[in-house]
Amino acid sequence: SDNFSKIPGSPVAYWVSESVYNAYNYETLGEHCPVKKGHDTGNNDLFLRYWYEIDTAKFACLTNDRKWQIYIKGGEFRKYYGHLNYVVNWENDGFVIKSAHNSTIRNAGFNYLKCITWSDITSSTISARFVPSGCLRDSRGPAIFPQDDELYYILGFMCTKVVLLFQSIVNPTICFQIGSCKSIPIIVDNEKKDKVNVIVEENVELSKSDWDSFETSWDFKKHPFLAQSLKLKAQSGESATLISECYKEWEQECEQRFNQLKANEEELNRIFIDIYGLQDELTPEVEDKDVTVRRADLKRDVRSFVSYAVGCMFGRYSLDTEGLVYAGGEWDSLKYKTFIPDSDNCIQITDTSYFEDDIVSRFVEFVKTVYGKDTLEENLDFIANALGNKGNTSREVIRNYFLNDFFKDHCKIYQKRPIYWLFDSGKQNGFKALVYMHRWNADTIGNVRVEYLHRIQRVYEREIEREQDTIDNSNNSRDKAAAAKRKEKLLKQLKETKEYDAMIAHLALSRIDIDLDDGVKVNYEKVQTGQDGKKLAVLGKI
Repeated sequence: SDNFSKIPGSPVAYWVSESVYNAYNYETLGEHCPVKKGHDTGNNDLFLRYWYEIDTAKFACLTNDRKWQIYIKGGEFRKYYGHLNYVVNWENDGFVIKSAHNSTIRNAGFNYLKCITWSDITSSTISARFVPSGCLRDSRGPAIFPQDDELYYILGFMCTKVVLLFQSIVNPTICFQIGSCKSIPIIVDNEKKDKVNVIVEENVELSKSDWDSFETSWDFKKHPFLAQSLKLKAQSGESATLISECYKEWEQECEQRFNQLKANEEELNRIFIDIYGLQDELTPEVEDKDVTVRRADLKRDVRSFVSYAVGCMFGRYSLDTEGLVYAGGEWDSLKYKTFIPDSDNCIQITDTSYFEDDIVSRFVEFVKTVYGKDTLEENLDFIANALGNKGNTSREVIRNYFLNDFFKDHCKIYQKRPIYWLFDSGKQNGFKALVYMHRWNADTIGNVRVEYLHRIQRVYEREIEREQDTIDNSNNSRDKAAAAKRKEKLLKQLKETKEYDAMIAHLALSRIDIDLDDGVKVNYEKVQTGQDGKKLAVLGKI
């Protein structure tokens, strides 16, 4: 019973060893440094956004002089760095939130400080992460605030099996709450601290490099395939490269990062198992599933490349400038020289190659611009094989991906808050077109209707006439049957687009503009609601 009393809460932990009991002779984390809970806004739907929804001119990463501030809010299992997804409306030092009757602002003196946060749901290890200065925290993003020279040491400790052992004593559930964190004994071994700091700093950099390789990070620079292409061109002196070779280089980079992080984590386990004398209880080995940087994945990575290409088509990204180029604010055409974005913020998706400026044509042009004319067909074949959609040629496969799967993938990646919006007439695929929400204006719907919807209607009418001519004049029964089948499809598509035209015309008259501060959810419904309050589903479902 004397041993039980050493453990905060005095749980009946009859199964633990003398080494575990001895650890409780040291300070607990809660005694050693502040461990604080974050804020409750009272209405996250109103005050929170994903960072990519808003006008980024009102959001400056890691500064506190903008309306939108980084907001730490937990996240799925990931260690060392990441889940910097949310921003909060903190205009005038959070005046509106502080004035809300059901909000709770906690520990405001710890706002914007570097810290360690964790996800409160655990599996085989704790999911602790470094939080840079300049962030606010939610109640679901509790934090530890060590001294600067101990921050990496404690972060490394928090990601080891040792912490999970102590967690299982005071709270044998999968929830790692703030009370459990405060009760963990912390032994700061000054002889080993420098070594731990070096390892953990590398782990943070490895995890940040992984996080920033994907476009949902605000520190995303360029797609990894482009970075690898530039490297290969510099090495070979050739002007054309193969995406397959770029993928191999990326695959090796991911594998090296994964293996290095795994080795580092096992070394940290060894160090802290030794510090706590737990060699009989724990082993240092780390399972692959507990290493939270991503390995290469051909299907995912090729689809992310397609998404990056679409971003370049709309001017969100540029081949001439790293990082996010346009997401609100002033448009600067000088930032786009190598590949020019679409001029009127509408890119059509068709089931047949009717236009030279449809999304497949622009994608092919993008691939040729980046990787060269000489390797174009081989690169398109590689992309098509990775996408895995139906089609007899690479272009048909890519077309079917844009027609059927691109928007679904986009909604998944962007957490059901898409930034590329899909005008969609229905299951006949009569009319589909993408627009970029950050370039939306009051004339967008009208432009889509007049310049693109009416254009495809004229095409269908001509194609129906052409198929009818084949039916009337051909002597080949097979050709006549094929023409009749295609005519039937075209008639259905034309009918669908005319019904869609009636809906979109109603909205076009309203000249609906959006406010990026309202986020996707509000604006997506707003642009589909006429002045009379009638809701018309003209955009793809999210």
